[in-house]
Amino acid sequence: MQFKKRVLGIICVAGLLSTAASAQAAGWCESGKPVKFAGLNWESGMLLTDVLQFVLKNGYGCETDSLPGNSITMEQALGNNDIQVFAEEWIGRSDAWNKAAAAGKVVGVGAPIVGATEGWYVPRYVIEGDAKRGIEAKAPKLKAIADLGPYAEVFRDPEEPGKGRFYNCPAGWTCELDNSEMLKSYGLEDKFTNFRPGTGPALDAAVLSSYRRGEPILFYYWSPTPLMGQADLVKLEEKPGVDKSVTIQVGLSKTFHDEAPELVDVLKKVNLPIDLLNQNLAKMAKEKLDSADLAQAFLKEHPEVWHAWVSADAAKKIDAAL
Repeated sequence: MQFKKRVLGIICVAGLLSTAASAQAAGWCESGKPVKFAGLNWESGMLLTDVLQFVLKNGYGCETDSLPGNSITMEQALGNNDIQVFAEEWIGRSDAWNKAAAAGKVVGVGAPIVGATEGWYVPRYVIEGDAKRGIEAKAPKLKAIADLGPYAEVFRDPEEPGKGRFYNCPAGWTCELDNSEMLKSYGLEDKFTNFRPGTGPALDAAVLSSYRRGEPILFYYWSPTPLMGQADLVKLEEKPGVDKSVTIQVGLSKTFHDEAPELVDVLKKVNLPIDLLNQNLAKMAKEKLDSADLAQAFLKEHPEVWHAWVSADAAKKIDAAL
């Protein structure tokens, strides 16, 4: 009798272990857990989020959702596993991310965007002219930020005609502080006004307005953005040895990273070629497209990009959904 009880106990334990193993093998989505994304509010982040949601939903049967909030709030939510995916994390730029990463609560994977940049820009016609538009080069020797001093008059500030105008980031952005320090370090503080537009769209409007009129403008900007697909710009060189390379990864909660290996394998492979991304962001801005609609159009038009991320079975399902 005791022997039978022991055998029955062993069978029960084995059954429980088998059930647990089956649940683990079933994966995150098959077990009914939704994949919650950070609801990013900048163009490239919105597009990338919608692309990934469509891929996971239609290729892998996942329930997906996105939760709105600012970047810091979303990074904190990621560390708590309240959300699982932050589609475009600029690694090292955020204290919230850095603290969560140091505590082992978040993990960055893959390289969804390679070649992201930031810096000081001018329209190409300022340096090279534009014969088709009848624009002469007004700063033909301008190559670097250190060359700007003699060209202050070219970028004349309408409110302070004795100075040039530098369009900084809006006040409160991390880049605004960095650029203000750069004006000092390059000895340009007395030659250029440090103009801070009220918002990101206000900066865009100032750049595009000057560009359409063929006027000189000096400004800080970054890529990927719609603007990079709408204007032909030149990034000015910085001091030798300055490295402002940007690393972007897909941010994941550690829990999701550990419990959803099949999906993590997909997210590790995600990459949107930056020139193609900028073109699509420009299309989104010009045609006032919803990011979800653009995401589907992108997937439909560029299977050669995303087929490399997913399994053959998932690719068939996604193609059918499109």
